[in-house]
Amino acid sequence: MLGPMAWTQPSEAEISHLINSAQTIAIVGVSNKPDRPSYGVAQRLIASKSYQIFLVNPLYEEVLGLPTYKSLEDIPVPIDIVDVFRKTSELGPVFESAKKIHAKNIWLQLGIKDEALANVATAHGIGVVMDRCLKVDYDLFRIR
Repeated sequence: MLGPMAWTQPSEAEISHLINSAQTIAIVGVSNKPDRPSYGVAQRLIASKSYQIFLVNPLYEEVLGLPTYKSLEDIPVPIDIVDVFRKTSELGPVFESAKKIHAKNIWLQLGIKDEALANVATAHGIGVVMDRCLKVDYDLFRIR
């Protein structure tokens, strides 16, 4: 009997499919500072009008004209991609929240990796992309 599959980075074809099939994206750790990567990614994805975007940061009431949510659990709809802008040391609670809300995928931005948590997420049926920029991949793979 085979055990649970270990995490592997999705192929470019799988990432393309994810980007083109997703409808809802939650951006966890979004900043209200224009010089922060999370702000630029949120701005690009909102401008694309390709997705319903939910911003998560308990420190703000709104960012880029959208209300922010205190946690993933506060978002009222199912989430296809949880895009994470948190330090590796802060990923555990984000993964737990993603499991609770039955998120389909977790996307860890450039420089963010945790294979142990990715293995746990994969075992729970959650897809994981690590160390990639959603904005860059959106511009590369989105079919318009």
